[in-house]
This record gives sequence, C-alpha cells and structure tokens, in this order.
Amino acid sequence: MRIVPLELRDLNALVAGLHRHHKPVQGHRFSIGLRDGDRLVGGCSVGRPVARMTDASKTLEVTRLVTDGSPNACSALYSAAARIGKEMGYESIQTFILESEPGTSLKAAGWTLESRSSGGGWWTRVSRPDRRQDQPQCAKQKWSKRLSACEVRKGSGQMLAEILS
Repeated sequence: MRIVPLELRDLNALVAGLHRHHKPVQGHRFSIGLRDGDRLVGGCSVGRPVARMTDASKTLEVTRLVTDGSPNACSALYSAAARIGKEMGYESIQTFILESEPGTSLKAAGWTLESRSSGGGWWTRVSRPDRRQDQPQCAKQKWSKRLSACEVRKGSGQMLAEILS
C-alpha cells in the first residue's frame, strides 16, 4: 500500500460512499489517499481546526478519515497526515472520534487520547442558528499528536508528492 495525493472531490466521493456517520467536507488544507495496487482503499482530509479557539496556524485537524476496511489503512493514513503536517511546519495535529470507537488505529499511529467530551446539543444555539445538524451529537474522544519542528529540506517549493514518499 502507498500514500498518494488526493483531490478534495475524490476524497468526498469516498466519504459519501463509505463513511458511516459523516457527510463530505467543505474544504481542506490537503487530502491524501491510500492505494493498494490500482485500488483506492481509503482517504483522509486534513484541515483547520473546527474549534474557533484552537490556533489554526499551529494545529491541523483530521476532519474525515475513511477506508474500505483494509487492514492497517486507518493507522497508515493517520501516520501520513502527521508526517505531512510536520513537514509543513505545524506543531500539532488532532482529530475527534466517537466515544464508541476504540481508537486502535490512532494508538498504532502514535497519537494520544487527550480528552473526552460529553456531547450534546451545545453546537447549535440561538446565536448560531445555521450550524449543521447532520453530524453526530454524541460524546467524543479528542486525540492528538505533537509534531516536533521539522527540518528544512530542499526548499519551500517542495511538492506534496515528494513529502509522501
């Protein structure tokens, strides 16, 4: 299996077809896919943090991760997202999973369980009437990985494809 760059439209097609509880994303910083031979077996969208108080200049967030169930695909995508974020100069990367999910792939990729939320309807308020209601409102786990300062390689114009190799 190998990590490949992925266009947002291709990532969203995977999400629409395979994700159990989330809809496609609106935007991203980058998306990556995982190929097994000629077959695309998974994808990951990495963007700015959803929480407005999180510093988007220092932190990335995995906003969607989806696979067809291929072994080790999730941990490969989480690991690659962190490596790319490190190369781009970010200090940390985070994601949220449902409380009912085990987090095995995140553990395997070296991420740490940071906190748990109680969930609930806090997302939508009178002051925020336009928030999406089609996302899970249940308890979630916040996982993160600290990214050390990256070494400068060939220059700032380095292509994503080179980072992925």
